[in-house]
Amino acid sequence: MDGVTTKIAETVQDVPTPAGDARIHWYLAPKAHLVLALGHGAGGGVEARDLRALAADLPAYGVTVALVEQPWRVAGKSVAPAPKTLDQAWHALWPALAAPGLPVVAGGRSAGARVACRTAAALGAAGVLALSFPLHPPGKPEKSRAEELTGTGLPTLVVQGARDPFGRPQEFPPGTEPVAVPHADHGFAVPKKADVTQEEALAVITYAVRTWLKGL
Repeated sequence: MDGVTTKIAETVQDVPTPAGDARIHWYLAPKAHLVLALGHGAGGGVEARDLRALAADLPAYGVTVALVEQPWRVAGKSVAPAPKTLDQAWHALWPALAAPGLPVVAGGRSAGARVACRTAAALGAAGVLALSFPLHPPGKPEKSRAEELTGTGLPTLVVQGARDPFGRPQEFPPGTEPVAVPHADHGFAVPKKADVTQEEALAVITYAVRTWLKGL
């Protein structure tokens, strides 16, 4: 599952939205055939380990990666706004993601995955990548958000930590079939005592995503 990792220069683009400026961190593939747009979660930004791993790995395989900072993060705020505001910003910045003229796969981690699921069909996305999808609040499986995930109407890949308190792989409804990352939590961190290293856990993610994108 070893990937080809190439150091790719980052290009930053600010995009106005009704909620303020969003920021796209572009990692351009030399011979791109696809754009993968990834939003961050409610508790962090584009520095998340899984987002960075994909940005480092995929351009060598013809996939331009766009890591998207929602306006609240760009403005330095610590609390995410309501889902409706997140969706509005994603709609507003989508033309910039589509500007290269390539198919765009919508994705993200945690809250960013929910945004992608809710908006992808209306925006004409080629598919949806859900990283650490928050299937339910921790300890509250009865408050399921499965309908957001199963209602995309598009090819959808879920990658989930095996010990994610927001929903372990076996909790997902039939048809979603998440790729399980051994020992990983919601942030895809693995304990030092685990029989896989952090690097190996991230390789599970990059390989799964790369393989899925190739089949779209």
